[in-house]
Amino acid sequence: MELAKSFEPADIERRWYPEWEARGYFGAGLDADNKEAFCILLPPPNVTGTLHMGHGFNQAIMDALTRYHRMRGDNTLWQPGTDHAGIATQIVVERQLDAQGISRHQLGREKFLEKVWEWKAFSGDTITRQMRRLGTSPDWSRERFTMDAGLSRTVTETFVRLYREGLIYRGKRLVNWDPELHTAVSDLEVVSEEEDGFMWHICYPLADGSGSLTVATTRPETMLGDTAVMVHPEDERYRHLLGKKVKLPLCDREIPIIADAYVDLAFGTGCVKVTPAHDFNDYAVGQRHNLQMISVLTLDGKIKGSPLDDFTFGHRAGTSNSVLADRELVGRATSEMIPEKYRGMDRFVARNAIVADLQAMGFLVKTDKHKLKVPRGDRTGVVIEPMLTDQWFVAMSKPTADGSSIAGKALACVASGEIRFFPENWINTYNQWLNNIQDWCISRQLWWGHQIPAWYGEAGQIFVAHDEPEARAMAAEQGYGGVLTRDPDVLDTWYSSALWPFSTLDWTPEWPAETNPALDLYLPSTVLVTGFDIIFFWVARMVMMTRHITGKIPFRHVYVHGLIRDAEGQKMSKSKGNVLDPIDLIDGIGLDALIEKRISGLMNPKQAEQIEKRTRKEFPTGIPAFGTDALRFTFLSLASPGRDIKFDLSRCEGYRNFCNKLWNASRFVLMHTADQELGLTDGTPDLSFADQWIVSKLQRTEIEIAQHFADYRFDLLARAVYEFIWDEFCDWYVELAKVQLQHGSGAELRATRRTLARVLETVLRLAHPLLPFITEELWQVVAPIAGRKTQASVMLAAYPQAQTEKLDPASEARVQQLKNLAYACRNLRGEMNLSPALRVPLLVSGDRQSLLGFAPYLKALCKLSEVQIVDDLPGGASAPIAIVGETRLMLQVQIDLAVECERLDKEIARLQGEISKARAKLANASFVARAPAPVVEQERQRLNDFVATLEQLEPQRQRLRRN
Repeated sequence: MELAKSFEPADIERRWYPEWEARGYFGAGLDADNKEAFCILLPPPNVTGTLHMGHGFNQAIMDALTRYHRMRGDNTLWQPGTDHAGIATQIVVERQLDAQGISRHQLGREKFLEKVWEWKAFSGDTITRQMRRLGTSPDWSRERFTMDAGLSRTVTETFVRLYREGLIYRGKRLVNWDPELHTAVSDLEVVSEEEDGFMWHICYPLADGSGSLTVATTRPETMLGDTAVMVHPEDERYRHLLGKKVKLPLCDREIPIIADAYVDLAFGTGCVKVTPAHDFNDYAVGQRHNLQMISVLTLDGKIKGSPLDDFTFGHRAGTSNSVLADRELVGRATSEMIPEKYRGMDRFVARNAIVADLQAMGFLVKTDKHKLKVPRGDRTGVVIEPMLTDQWFVAMSKPTADGSSIAGKALACVASGEIRFFPENWINTYNQWLNNIQDWCISRQLWWGHQIPAWYGEAGQIFVAHDEPEARAMAAEQGYGGVLTRDPDVLDTWYSSALWPFSTLDWTPEWPAETNPALDLYLPSTVLVTGFDIIFFWVARMVMMTRHITGKIPFRHVYVHGLIRDAEGQKMSKSKGNVLDPIDLIDGIGLDALIEKRISGLMNPKQAEQIEKRTRKEFPTGIPAFGTDALRFTFLSLASPGRDIKFDLSRCEGYRNFCNKLWNASRFVLMHTADQELGLTDGTPDLSFADQWIVSKLQRTEIEIAQHFADYRFDLLARAVYEFIWDEFCDWYVELAKVQLQHGSGAELRATRRTLARVLETVLRLAHPLLPFITEELWQVVAPIAGRKTQASVMLAAYPQAQTEKLDPASEARVQQLKNLAYACRNLRGEMNLSPALRVPLLVSGDRQSLLGFAPYLKALCKLSEVQIVDDLPGGASAPIAIVGETRLMLQVQIDLAVECERLDKEIARLQGEISKARAKLANASFVARAPAPVVEQERQRLNDFVATLEQLEPQRQRLRRN
């Protein structure tokens, strides 16, 4: 097989991935006799999703780990699967139906769910097809979906088990509510970004007429549900008012003045309105002070206008369905407590009306412009309301049968060291959340998802069971034989995701009595690779649920990486127009297609013009094709500790060049080794010091890489691979080998060819987890020549292990000395401004024996016509001299002293001018204070470089002056 002249990634990727998958190379290892097992769980992407940069980054890391452990001979499983994405999927299908003029309510639940499954069958594999383009190697035969029958059984089993243990309950609590979707949503589905708004300062008169208090709010419509005004208990200004009441403006109600340490003494007037049913902090205050919970909004974001608006959402256990649940909280219909004028108004219309009336009646003290964080639904863009609704919750802090809560168990797993975080500082985030945890709302008012396994009797009795027959049997035991109605709600998607570590391994309620090889080998898994943004939502919940249900930890290590941002550090988002599609970086995309992609489907079409302008400036010719390997290597090189990772497209270009470098070096090696005698059976080869050096450096690189894999430092791993291939092998050893191939004896030629082939073959195995496609293509050709084609694919070949007996400090020191001499010689050429094509003689004095060995290499490396080893350099020479340790070097070049002096004078004057400008800039306090830190640092580096160059040129000019 002959290599193409240039590296063309598209063709290679098209050929190799289907081949790997068809041959079953990704399959899970299930050798019970092999105790080394590596398992990694794919964070299940939404089934509606398409691959984004975060996925690409995350999966490049996971695939590198998986391929590494597979090549080490471990039992290996990368467990893939997708999440049913309750809200996102339901929205997609509803929009398709809307386009046909059909609503889900017209279809009914059963028919609607059929439509969702149809959509899933047709479009649900988009993201897994894109994952294949990234070269990922999960065991696709074990792919799971959170709504699969087996996983659904696990969801039901755990729900029933936790309910019967008293750890799942139904109650009325404050939740994030999306008024458009009509469902509770998790914090992760709420995006809070700073927006322009107002702070309204409102006068609340004291009930006894002795004065008033001024409170400030950004949501004046919620004052209709105020039940107190609070001040800090240590605030001397208001201590005398505690226990008194104020009149609630616009409403015929009096509310108490209370003291609570939640109040910030230094903020505003120190008086805060309390609306427990519409603010999470106020809800906690309301519970502490036993305040009424007055819920003034309907579920679609309007002010309540009728007693019927007080109906509880869904069923309420233990009470008749006809009870007005919100009325229970306040003793009468909520609408009766709201001025008639505002009843039925949209919340924002009501806001304007209330502000106008406050002003007209003299209650509005002032209005300030105010920047505030506005919570919006990430799917709908509507403002999220804290809403008091009946939901299902997991009790996070309630003691279980063994005395510890499920949150406590999750804390103990990390405190004991059973689970380790990389980097360790993320333990603090994990602990802080668990130590301040609230009960977890697990119900959603959707149709798509795992329907809650609870059935209600006509009087509100509740029967939680695995299926309806079991629920009927339970009802019969309690003497109830009437109608049973199943709870219409579904479970939060994160609930099934929390079971992922064991549900994907086909856990059953009979475990451990009934088990399977994968479950025995791979629970706990080895490492979870995840972004820091879901430590709460997913990581901690997997630890809690896995520990409580199975008694095991879900994984031993948690590697937490940062989030991919654009080159300026901005979050990638559709509205900013800075989103990059990994597939576009692999295949390339033209400018017009890129613009169309970025401006289509914008929530705010007005942004299109600005996004187009930015895109044309940033990518005037579109995005070139970099190929999968270059993109993967870019991701890995950026995986440094930290919260934000700036993605710079120029790195992709640099690593595409790196792939080209490896390709061309391989073509050189093949040119000199194919059909040649390598002496593979000769026993100990006659290696030169250069051969010994590259073999020794390879061992050091292998040691370094093993450590970086163990530490999850993929940035350092990528750098180690890059530096060995580019710097040591391509830039140095290949050039040294050219000399040996030109001048060596028969034995030396065989040794050089053998070293070239075997080092390259090892390098291809070493780099494979990072660069799977190019290494496979090259290894197929190089491995047979090196005598190492022991497997059908490089991904099945053994990963290189360092052989410390091949470390050779003496040859490393010798090559370092040769490098230093070459650098010095090249610097002399640069100082004298010699053309690269001009070959000149070198005079060198020093250790004759060493220099004799170095001479042929220096001649080739430094474009010399000859190397003369002399006892001393000629005195009074006009040419510059370089000193390297005890060695002195001078290029024997006749120069025109006048011309050279004039050249040096001009260069020295230019450098002095640049130094003056740079010093003036750095002496400017305004520049240093206001310019970005990298710009200031760049200026300092420029100054240092100018000074260093000047220090080299001035002695040279003085020497010429003496001559």
